[in-house]
Amino acid sequence: MGKDLEKATFAGGCFWCMVKPFDQWDGIHKVVSGYSGGHIENPTYKDVKSGKSGHYEVVQITFDPEVFPYEKLLEIYWQQIDPTDDGGQFHDRGDQYRTAIFYHNKEQKEKAEKSKQQLEKSGKFNKPIVTKILPAAPFYPAEEYHQDYYKKNPAAYQKERAESGRDDFIQKHWKE
Repeated sequence: MGKDLEKATFAGGCFWCMVKPFDQWDGIHKVVSGYSGGHIENPTYKDVKSGKSGHYEVVQITFDPEVFPYEKLLEIYWQQIDPTDDGGQFHDRGDQYRTAIFYHNKEQKEKAEKSKQQLEKSGKFNKPIVTKILPAAPFYPAEEYHQDYYKKNPAAYQKERAESGRDDFIQKHWKE
């Protein structure tokens, strides 16, 4: 990784649905589905899906902050999730599907906290914002078949998204 590139790590429920929103912008070098925040090394999808590993499903984004600033990543992130749900996201339930921003440095932490405060003050939601802001933990890439799922399996991806309720939520809360 070049010295100008940074990483951002976001948990937003099912990682399949979290790749595409970030993957389509100049300044984004890669988006990797994976696991973070748990207590076992090198977890498998089965470990994480069981809910016993303590990991979140996450996406780790390698980006050029000169081209695509961290604040813009945060703006996109908030618009992909229900930040008031502490039991998972949409039809995916369990701790592995909770939301969190994993910061990689002090500057990211401050920006994440500021963006969360702005969302809380916006009045957009009538319940508390429960998305956690946590220090980056070891990141483990998910198995290859999970990477770029929306490109490899477009029909299954669209079906999963439609059935999850994510798109309806986004339309209701974020589209003007």
